Order: sequence, then C-alpha cells, then structure tokens
Amino acid sequence: MHEGTPHTHHPADGSLWEMQILLPALALSACAVGYVVLAHRARRRNPVRALSPWRGVGFLTGLALLSVALLPPVASLAHSDFRGHMAQHMLIGMYAPLALVLGAPVTLLLRALPAPGARRLTALLHSRPARFLAHPAVALLLSTGSLAPLYFTPLLTVAMAHPAGHRLLLAHFLLSGCLFAHAIAGPDPAPRRLGVRARLIFLGCAIAAHSVMAQLMYGGFWVDVHAPVPEVQGGAEIMYYGGDIAELLLAAALVATWRPERRARTAVPASASCGPARA
Repeated sequence: MHEGTPHTHHPADGSLWEMQILLPALALSACAVGYVVLAHRARRRNPVRALSPWRGVGFLTGLALLSVALLPPVASLAHSDFRGHMAQHMLIGMYAPLALVLGAPVTLLLRALPAPGARRLTALLHSRPARFLAHPAVALLLSTGSLAPLYFTPLLTVAMAHPAGHRLLLAHFLLSGCLFAHAIAGPDPAPRRLGVRARLIFLGCAIAAHSVMAQLMYGGFWVDVHAPVPEVQGGAEIMYYGGDIAELLLAAALVATWRPERRARTAVPASASCGPARA
C-alpha cells in the first residue's frame, strides 16, 4: 500500500475524452439494438420457442450496468480514486456479466441464425478450446485468480498508467466475468457442464478467495496499490461487501436451475426431445 495516486491517467485532450464517452455509448447502444432485432427475428421464425421476455430484461440490465461503469461519473472517479476503480471493477466484472449471461445471448443467436450459421456456432461451442474455457476451474482462475497479481504486484499501476492498458484491464474484467457467470449459472448451452453441486463448490472457492483478498487489502498486507490508505481500505470494503452480494445473486441463479435438472432426469425417454417452449 503506497501513498499517492500514480495510477491516475488523463486524456491528452478534450476530443479524446469525448471519444472515451462516445465510443462506449455507441457500442452499448448497438448491442441493445442487436439483441432486440435478433429477439424479434427469432420470435417471427418460431414463436413457440421464443425466449422469455425476462431474458431480454436481463441482457438490457447488463448493458445498463455497463453504461454506469463506463460513463461518467463512475468512469471519471475510477481514474482518480481507488474506490471508484473498485466500484467500476465490481460493475464490469461481476454484476453486468451475470445480467448479460442470464439474457441467454448464445441461445438467441442459435435461434435467430440461419441453419448453416447455427451449425457452425454449435460446432464452435463444442470445440476443445471452448470446452476448456467453459470449465468452472478455468473460469475461476481467469476471473478471481487474476485479482491476486493485479492488486498484490505492480500490475495495476502499470495498467492504469496507459489508456490502452486500462481498456485491456476493463475488457479482461468483463470477459472473465461473463465466462465465470456462464460456467456457474449460464442458461446457454454448454457441453459437459458439471452438476449443480460441483458448480456450487467452485462458487464457494470464488467467495472465499474474494473475502481473503479483500481482508488482506484492508489490512495492508502485501498489497501493491499506489493510493492513500483510506482509499485502499474503502476499495477493500467495496470488494468485500459488493463481491458477497454479486456472488449471492450468482448462487441464486445457479440454485434456480436445480429443479429443471431434477425434472429432466425423471422425465420419460419419449418426452426427452420435447424441451420447454420458453427459455
């Protein structure tokens, strides 16, 4: 733990700052429009198998959380205050990914794409790299495991010293968070998905790791964050309590899948091919 805030960086000029606001807003708007268009196309193609409207609510909620994290005032605060950085981290790496994953975007793509495109996407999902990345152990290592080198080595200072490094860090938070949420409680298809009990174990490991790192950070043990002590302790509190809430929400999403799994095991073989009309 170090005094000062050398991790802070500022845009070179006003136009660059405008682009840092404009580009995320345009990208998020494009994602929202794309999801709505695909949902409409899938519904027209097969109304019986259309996604539940709640899936769309979840995905759009995830985009809204991303907009809060990527646009001022949170984005501005993240550059100058470690507590702002941690709040941004929680939104991008834990809360938004859960909402996005619950929107079942891959299932929507499979239902909206033409048959050849859907077959290619299915083949990609069943490929060896996809199966490797979708394993909860790998997702846990990439999401929660990466926090130790980030906050207990100079990595955060190096990343925050350059705009490109900060953007890569945010992309890592989002992608690894989505991967972990999908591996634990995602409704999208996943080959060789572990059972609910096994996934709860991996989630418990994530909860324990978050708790230990937040407490070490609060106490100043081995932490390498260049910020005043009150900011580091405030960031640790956000990580501790905010992480607990996000992981409880993820656990609730996981447990909600328990009953469908039990019904699937007790269903008669003749009806196995007749899945639910809505996802």
